[in-house]
Amino acid sequence: MRRVLIAAVVLALLIGSAAYAQTTTKGMAFNGATGLITTPTAQIGWERTADVGLDFGYHAVFDNGDISHLLKATVSLFRTAELGVAYDTMDSYPDDSGAFLVHGKFQFFKEGVSAAGIGTNIQLIELGGEDINAVQAYLVGTYGGAFFGLPAATTVVFGKTFSDNVPDGDIDFSMGFELTLFPELFRGYVHWINDFANYSYSIAPSGSSPGYRGAYNTGIRIAPLGSSQYKFVIDAILADIFDDNDRAFALGATFGLGVN
Repeated sequence: MRRVLIAAVVLALLIGSAAYAQTTTKGMAFNGATGLITTPTAQIGWERTADVGLDFGYHAVFDNGDISHLLKATVSLFRTAELGVAYDTMDSYPDDSGAFLVHGKFQFFKEGVSAAGIGTNIQLIELGGEDINAVQAYLVGTYGGAFFGLPAATTVVFGKTFSDNVPDGDIDFSMGFELTLFPELFRGYVHWINDFANYSYSIAPSGSSPGYRGAYNTGIRIAPLGSSQYKFVIDAILADIFDDNDRAFALGATFGLGVN
């Protein structure tokens, strides 16, 4: 936890700026919420170009020789809220394991890229034939900035996970950013995504397990369609890269359609 907080403070000092990011990709986090990797952002999948939007996503998580599959769908409503569900096959766990993850988010403030919202992540997990459930509630803020002159958006999350398998005193914290890499060269299509977290997208995750140290996740996100009525986002992610036993690799994509 201490290492995560130190890294988050350094990150905040680096990217704090009066400049605003030009755009973000609105890709899916592992649980299906609009976000980074395990960290949701305060943004909604379709908050600019469509009153109703539908996103479908998939990530394959390669973890110690096993491949878990995360399939997800999210609907965005009235440019201020989203609701979705994901299924995690949990192939790195014993037989009869799998998880349904239901998420929701409401955005109560927005100005440019910057936004604030509240959200929840309901986890219905079967682990080796045993039901293990959890509910996470969180407050999230995203703000525009710049990193060495490149457009960036930074997100901070504070929350709490309620479960018999989580100590009552534990508080969820994560911080991440999305950096637009050389926008003049790549036309704003290529982004670097990162997050530090002391929690994951579920209490029994495939890859990106924070353990007692917290986890750092990073990857490249490509959005070749830019901002339009259609969405296509590609992810290549390294999860929990500083911990040898938990290190994982993920590939994924998000497909979306907005309707006015």
